[in-house]
Amino acid sequence: MGASLQPSSRGSRGRGRRPMSDINVTPFVDVMLVLLVVFMITAPLLTAGVTIDLPNSEAKPIADEDNKPLEISLSPDGKIFVGEQEVEQERLVPLLSAITKDTPDRRIFIRADKSLDYGEVMSVLGGLNAAGFRKIALLSEQK
Repeated sequence: MGASLQPSSRGSRGRGRRPMSDINVTPFVDVMLVLLVVFMITAPLLTAGVTIDLPNSEAKPIADEDNKPLEISLSPDGKIFVGEQEVEQERLVPLLSAITKDTPDRRIFIRADKSLDYGEVMSVLGGLNAAGFRKIALLSEQK
């Protein structure tokens, strides 16, 4: 009933062959070695082109103060703060204009308390928009 795994002597067309039970990994190893050599040759070329020994300097690092966004906070009782400094709403735009005179496209972040009236927030936003500030964002808590 069962088929014999022994080759027959009658020249049958492959019926008697044994199935290959092992995998030839030699081509795989060859390809991996070629890839290894290619990466070993190209990796040094990906670094900076010229090695330079830079001189020492006593100069201070370039301050990133100009790119820091200004934070305007609106407290629950309607007070306006620029950073830690309390400011009246009438003085807000002149103060921000003086701070950003060198960087007119500086970002402004507004942090308003959630219990604050929507109209008060819009009043501050409208004043900033009328003064020419265009990069204004409202901050919120992340859920």
